[in-house]
Amino acid sequence: MRQVDGVSLPPDPPPDESVLIRAACRKEGIPPAAVRHMRILRRSVDARDRNRVRLVYSVALFLRDEPGPVSPVSPPLPAGTAFPSSPSSVPPLVAGAGPAGLFAALDLALRGFRPILLERGWPVALRSLDVARFFAGGPLDPESNVQFGEGGAGTFSDGKLYTGIRDPRAARVLAVLADCGAPADILYDAHPHIGTDGLVPVVQALRQRIQDAGGRILFGHRLDGLVLEEGRLAGVRVTVRTREGAVSRLDLPARDLVLAIGHSARDTLERLLADGVPMEPKDFSLGVRIEHRQEWIDSRQYGAFAGLPALGAAAYRLATHLPDGRSVYTFCMCPGGQVVAAASEPGRTATNGMSLRARDGENANSALLVGVPATRVAPLLRDLGHPPDPGSPLSGIALQRLLEEAAFRAGGGDFRAPAQCVGDFLESRPSSGFGSVRPTYRPGTTPGDLARILPDWICDALREGIRDMDRRLRGFAHPEAVLTGTETRSSSPVRLLRGPDGCSPGIGGLYPCGEGAGYAGGILSAAVDGLRCAEILAARRAACP
Repeated sequence: MRQVDGVSLPPDPPPDESVLIRAACRKEGIPPAAVRHMRILRRSVDARDRNRVRLVYSVALFLRDEPGPVSPVSPPLPAGTAFPSSPSSVPPLVAGAGPAGLFAALDLALRGFRPILLERGWPVALRSLDVARFFAGGPLDPESNVQFGEGGAGTFSDGKLYTGIRDPRAARVLAVLADCGAPADILYDAHPHIGTDGLVPVVQALRQRIQDAGGRILFGHRLDGLVLEEGRLAGVRVTVRTREGAVSRLDLPARDLVLAIGHSARDTLERLLADGVPMEPKDFSLGVRIEHRQEWIDSRQYGAFAGLPALGAAAYRLATHLPDGRSVYTFCMCPGGQVVAAASEPGRTATNGMSLRARDGENANSALLVGVPATRVAPLLRDLGHPPDPGSPLSGIALQRLLEEAAFRAGGGDFRAPAQCVGDFLESRPSSGFGSVRPTYRPGTTPGDLARILPDWICDALREGIRDMDRRLRGFAHPEAVLTGTETRSSSPVRLLRGPDGCSPGIGGLYPCGEGAGYAGGILSAAVDGLRCAEILAARRAACP
């Protein structure tokens, strides 16, 4: 196999396999007839010069005179022979069916441990019905929404699968997702994504993989506490809910628990703190969603090449560091997408963004966030008239809730979100309506003044950030662009501590995992952390069966 990097081609017409092979062979100095197979390793868009936008590939060429099988994209996850558990042993538990929990459960099941996965929400098909009903103005189900249910919060996002971490497990995650029905281009795109509509069947296929390997998934089972004996996990307390609303309590024996509850399981975090689980506040972010017409972004990024099918909807990523140390940045950018209601608690409004696979919506949206150091939370709470609980690691959650409550009231008390035109926000005046950018948030928006919701410290940073970003992406500060509030769930404000052995300090058998525990920042990194925790758990069981 020969790897050929830097194969550059125009985006029009879209290059097919024969064109790519000829270009790679020309660069390598070999005849195309010598190639028996080609695999794309990476594809990216080079738009540094808008007058010469190019598609750039790295490819693997398998030659006819070099016999041997075509190597796999990525090594498979472990087959079920590594550390099989005995029939009498207590199966490991996994709490949370987001990417961290799903991949931890899959790894453990393939190793022969027959794990039990507890998920407070419902299977993704039922959950999708609840979310659609809420988006249409129906009631919020606190246990089945954009945050809770099979697939986790990432299911109702863009399905973005890129990450800054350098971990070989990431390739395994992508390979599994592709094998479960995700588009093959996630294996080589520089910024892979599946889309919300594509994630639903992929999540269902992952569930089937876990069950086929001997794992069990219990929906409507919310982790509500731990049973500890002499500093070690002995069991868990679970609240069980039926689809009809009946509630019961259940205690399960537990020797090992992968804790992958997600960043919005605030009630569970409160109970874990009461049970003595070590945790600490961490830095996080707060802000709004910003929307532009997608055609504006395409034009700014691709110039005359905008709209070509091979390029698709353009994305952006911006960040600025202000003189006083505050950081403002975009996150979870959704080309051709919509802003969605991400609430999980009554009386509190939160936003997120999502795109379908086609990314063909009228607007682009992104989180526009201000970094909030953990040391800044107490002053912000005092500014809002709510003195912090001294020493509480959950003060960041208290701040998130206050802002979500203010957004709920400003929206009208029915989960409509407050929104404001960028021009009005920059000039510190309320909005009374919207222009060419129609807000996409459902159940709907209420024009107003976001400065009545967000602290001055955050609003001032957002204004400076928008103006600075406009210097690099002209039109970012377009006066008819729309800000929708509030974006409070981009990251967890708390970290559940874990020691060198992967366990919670002083609590043997408890493995904090994923984004909710403070160790990941997206679908791919959360799934990788799920694999890492499962590997550690498996190795410990092998050493102490």
